[in-house]
Amino acid sequence: MKLDGKKIAILIAPRGTEEPEFAKPKAAVEEAGGTVTVISLGTDDAQSVNNDLDPGATFQVDKAIGDVSAADFDALVIPGGSVGADKLRGSKDVVGFVRDFFTAGKPVAAICHAPWVLIEADEVEGRKLTSFPTLQTDIRNAGGTWVDEEVVVDQGLVTSRNPDDLPAFCAKLVEEFCEGKHAGQAASA
Repeated sequence: MKLDGKKIAILIAPRGTEEPEFAKPKAAVEEAGGTVTVISLGTDDAQSVNNDLDPGATFQVDKAIGDVSAADFDALVIPGGSVGADKLRGSKDVVGFVRDFFTAGKPVAAICHAPWVLIEADEVEGRKLTSFPTLQTDIRNAGGTWVDEEVVVDQGLVTSRNPDDLPAFCAKLVEEFCEGKHAGQAASA
């Protein structure tokens, strides 16, 4: 298995993370042999959504953000969902956790609205990335170059636009997670 021995963190908001953008990358990492830890703002189960409005499945949270460190993991997945991504970027602990992955050169994958968290962490400047189209102005204002592509990789940062891009996103994040650390990962360094 490609990711044997790799520990991967995946964030989920207590409510509002887009279900397929959480479940499919998690499954892809597990199928590739990685060990996934589900992290949220607290340890209560997290309620996902579909299409931002419809209730989705409930997922078990393994650890609260205050109980983990980027040093514990090899890579990070940040799923989207506008409400979920907004909740995550509002947490200084989440923002610091995400920033620490970049500082350490570890790969990060973010889909749909998740680049909001990257913007809050000051890790977009000088990078090429994609997202849900409504974030393109936010990305440009943060110094990034937004492109309308299925999947974009920039020095270990993998981004995609929406659930339709999940097959390409999952394949590319597994590939980048296998490669490990990237010397150019820290955008704000």
